[in-house]
Amino acid sequence: QVQPVESGGGSVQAGGSLRLSCTASGSTFSTYMMAWYRQAPGKERELVALITRSGSTNYADSVKGRFTISRDNAKNSVYLQMNSLKPEDTAVYYCRKTLLSGIHYWGQGTQVTVSS
Repeated sequence: QVQPVESGGGSVQAGGSLRLSCTASGSTFSTYMMAWYRQAPGKERELVALITRSGSTNYADSVKGRFTISRDNAKNSVYLQMNSLKPEDTAVYYCRKTLLSGIHYWGQGTQVTVSS
């Protein structure tokens, strides 16, 4: 399967934590740049965090200090640990893989709902 597959979404109260996982097939996973995006109802899709091939990370200002992106190349997986969740974090979260060629593949998304 070319598209990445997300898991780990769900419902949580404000202040809680969730860990999202994304598995991307391919024998060259270590060469992919991986990222998490999210889209809330009525809003545009926005970048949450990304991790490069070398392991460098970048975060949206709104999640800095609360979210952590990581990758495990041996498992072809990338993770998003989300702590201190807020109602405004409610969205569908998407995993995206970017090949060396620049081509992107999106996952189907996983819903995260944070209640106050």
